[in-house]
Amino acid sequence: MNSRIKDKLKVLTTKSGVYVMKDIDGVVIYVGKAKNLKNRVSQYFRNSPKPSKVQAMVDSVDDFEYFITLSEMDALALESNLIKKHQPFYNILLKDGKQFPYIKINVKDPFPKLEIVRKVKNDGAKYFGPYFAGLDAREIVKTVNAAFKIRTCSNKITSTSVAKRECLNYSLGLCSAPCTKRIDMASYRKEIDKVINFLNGNDEEIEAILLNKMEKASANENFEHAILLRDRLKMISKLKQRIVANLPKDVNKDVIAYQTDGLSGVITAMIVRGGKILGVMNYPCSDCELEESQTLFNFLMQYYQKMILPHEVIVSHQIPDQELLFDFLGKKTNIISNPHAINKNLLDMAKDNAREYLEKHIEKSQLKYNNTLGALKVLKEKLNLEKLPMRMECYDISNISGTNKVCSMVVFKGGEPSKKDYRKFKIKTVKGSNDFASLAEALTRRLKRLKQGEGESFKEKPDLLVIDGGKGQLSSTWEILQSSGIEGIEMISLAKRIEEVFKPECSTPILLKPGSAELRLLQRIRDEAHRFAITFHRDIRTKKQTESTLENIPGVGEKKRDALLKAFGTSEEVSKASIEQLSSVKEIPISLAIKIHEYFNKKD
Repeated sequence: MNSRIKDKLKVLTTKSGVYVMKDIDGVVIYVGKAKNLKNRVSQYFRNSPKPSKVQAMVDSVDDFEYFITLSEMDALALESNLIKKHQPFYNILLKDGKQFPYIKINVKDPFPKLEIVRKVKNDGAKYFGPYFAGLDAREIVKTVNAAFKIRTCSNKITSTSVAKRECLNYSLGLCSAPCTKRIDMASYRKEIDKVINFLNGNDEEIEAILLNKMEKASANENFEHAILLRDRLKMISKLKQRIVANLPKDVNKDVIAYQTDGLSGVITAMIVRGGKILGVMNYPCSDCELEESQTLFNFLMQYYQKMILPHEVIVSHQIPDQELLFDFLGKKTNIISNPHAINKNLLDMAKDNAREYLEKHIEKSQLKYNNTLGALKVLKEKLNLEKLPMRMECYDISNISGTNKVCSMVVFKGGEPSKKDYRKFKIKTVKGSNDFASLAEALTRRLKRLKQGEGESFKEKPDLLVIDGGKGQLSSTWEILQSSGIEGIEMISLAKRIEEVFKPECSTPILLKPGSAELRLLQRIRDEAHRFAITFHRDIRTKKQTESTLENIPGVGEKKRDALLKAFGTSEEVSKASIEQLSSVKEIPISLAIKIHEYFNKKD
């Protein structure tokens, strides 16, 4: 503990707030909240035994700062925001990336349908899931439609609206056609109630319906349809295999266990819905709270901002400040920390999963550190950077013969891709194929947005800019950075030929060891920028080709083109559509459907 920390501890307030630990490079490595800042922060620096990971964090602390808040709720909200912003190494970090799918039924709709969504909203709809670990939400929706004929279209159906004709799904026996009033609202609602009953865990009725349909299809020698129904029955069988004995079918609960060896830790979440175990997820963590129960609290705080809070949550540790947690989440449940009978069996199962995962995870955790934060520290030393490049940005240009020019901006935070911060630029002022000028335009626009403080990603200042290329690319972009007047941003370029690293105003390249973690990190961000740029360029080119193809047809303007693409996806699918299918699109009258069909047939 240095003298600066000692002095700060002496004058630390006893009020509630948030504390932020920083290492020697000024990088935020841990964020915590406290009812009493003086007591909590002082605990870290006392000469008392601590878990190995906590001691490792404390040994890395060079300074700390704190923020006083009006209440514990304010402290919890501030802590959450700071963790999202800085992504500290010693905090639990649940990524904001891809989330597990749910099946949504908007029961307020006169004729509800099943939707697959990844974000749960407080909108009055019913949500079922999450589905993962071998359970495909799309397959479950197909199984439901095969049994109960629920609509899949996006048409707005009211009690008075009537469509021109039924869609293909009606002919295939997969929809009851509420759009043409083949079924009334009360009867359709009964079918929805059956679907909800199935999604809540009752399989018997849907299994009987599908089995009966399969036998009829087989008796009528409609073997192709019988095979499809057999596959749907396999999905039911897969669900039944996950039934927990002695557990009521209407029970929804999560079982969450935390295991640590003092240095590494893992939190296992077992999802039980409708009396079935839908799946088990393991979340490795290096959270540096002094009490394990507080680590579990921190996990629940992040986890249930994205997931549905079930009837019960069974946990391996007593959760402190439950009411504070419920107030923060805006919802409440029954948290059980001393389970009995079947709940105890479920918790033991989650603990076993956590222990097994922890044994296998330790080596992976060290490898991840070496390839991310460890690589950044070596990079700082080898390239003689002023500070640790926690936020790195890399840019790449893509075009074909100077057309459809684009630039990608890829962001790595803490040595890992931060895809929510990726950005794309369409090059507007450069004529012809001029990568230097295109890169200059993109960087100028990016730095302008930084000055203006606009955009969630643009307003955050990078520590290091990585340019794909040699001295020429570096020199031109370095001039732009200097002329911007923005300080605190460093820049390098990576030349592909022998992977030389160039620094501004330095003629001698730096050669990093081939295959080293630090060189692989630079290669990853360079290759990711290249991939992102090519993908963006291809999307633009394809879109323009699609637009020009459809708009060549007399009578098809922008609105009708968009309606066709929304209905069929691509111009190629439009070209394959029949006159009947084309005219089923609301914006396309039969006369225009005939023209479109003739246009593509003539071209063929």
